[in-house]
Amino acid sequence: MTSEGDTVTEFGLDDLPIREDLRGTAPYGAPQLDVPVALNTNENPYPPSDRLAEALAREVGSVAAGLNRYPDRDATRLREALAGYLGHGLDAQRVWAANGSNEVLQQILQVFGGPGRSAMGFEPSYSMHPIITRATNTTWVAHRRGPDFAIDTEEATRAIAEQRPDIVFVTSPNNPTGTAMPLEAIESVLRVAPGVVVVDEAYAEFRREGTPSALTLLDEHPRLVVSRTMSKAFAMAGARIGYLAAHPAVVQAMQLVRLPYHLSEVSQVVAATALEFSDELLGAVKRLREERDSTVEWLRAHGFAVADSDANFVLFGEFADRSAVWRAMLDRGVLIREVGPPGWLRVTIGTPEEMSAFREALLWAAPDHQP
Repeated sequence: MTSEGDTVTEFGLDDLPIREDLRGTAPYGAPQLDVPVALNTNENPYPPSDRLAEALAREVGSVAAGLNRYPDRDATRLREALAGYLGHGLDAQRVWAANGSNEVLQQILQVFGGPGRSAMGFEPSYSMHPIITRATNTTWVAHRRGPDFAIDTEEATRAIAEQRPDIVFVTSPNNPTGTAMPLEAIESVLRVAPGVVVVDEAYAEFRREGTPSALTLLDEHPRLVVSRTMSKAFAMAGARIGYLAAHPAVVQAMQLVRLPYHLSEVSQVVAATALEFSDELLGAVKRLREERDSTVEWLRAHGFAVADSDANFVLFGEFADRSAVWRAMLDRGVLIREVGPPGWLRVTIGTPEEMSAFREALLWAAPDHQP
């Protein structure tokens, strides 16, 4: 502790006048370890091609001389490019972009949440939803998913009608389970929700063929927000670009809370350039889908329980001591994620070589599951 005139000797977080609801909490973050095989944060394992990297360098170079000026605060070019990519008759007035989908979610909560308001989600799901909710002084209301990790539509709509949350989060495909939500279930939620419904589609590009997007519902539901990211399918996790599609009024609402010039000129040009290479990048997505499906098949053949996945990761179990399995795999140089329900682990889909290392490490760490 310190007193006036004393040299600071001991001073920590508890000595600061932070909000009481933040005391005892910890920053969000998956382990960042230097390991041969990192399969814990759902990154795309395929880096930008030489052709894309050259285009990125060229476009960044073209704006470098103007970095003494502020960027386009409305990111018009990028929003137009994102609308063109999404289709569904969207234009720039119905798309908003920010620094990763987490900033998009934060802006949604800043506008529609806050003191005296609540947000509802269905767990296990993306852990940042409750974290950002609480950080914006919004009350978090959690409801459980079923044993198959699906949302029971009847129970969900009853809970929404009773609790009347200002925001409802639906994650499809869901993280960490990979579960996609049928459109009719989303429509049921939209019919009873008194506020906005946010469908988090961060992993939408990895869905199995024939799985529709909530984007198809936008025209009929002005309080629907569909959030996306370029971190996963577009292999742009380092660029930090997230975006949403919604009614133009929702986009106008985002501008009420966005910081001035929140999206840098470099971020905007990197994202817009990557969108020009969407065909190339989505080709890697096809390979990851195939690797995911073969991983699910292998895990089940070796006696593991596996959640059906429409994402670029797989949740599997069940383990009496998942921490021991996680540590044993790390000892073999393979980093996966200890997340989700007790007894389950999640692996990001990597390259064929990385997945081979994963299989070998898992059989070593959990020999009881061998057939």
